[in-house]
Amino acid sequence: MTGPQNPEKDPQDWTTGEEQMTGPQRSYLQTLAREAGEELPADLTKAEASQLIDRLQEKTGRGADS
Repeated sequence: MTGPQNPEKDPQDWTTGEEQMTGPQRSYLQTLAREAGEELPADLTKAEASQLIDRLQEKTGRGADS
């Protein structure tokens, strides 16, 4: 194979990345932030929320590959 079948696009390059984060993103971030002992910023874009999810998953161990 020459590359991944579903390459992940950088959130900064999303065409909707500047829109307000989605309800599911907010809900998951609330859980992650609570587990990480961090405050969740009030207003995030979809791209910012995605990046924060990645960081908090790493910090909490959630979403880690088995």
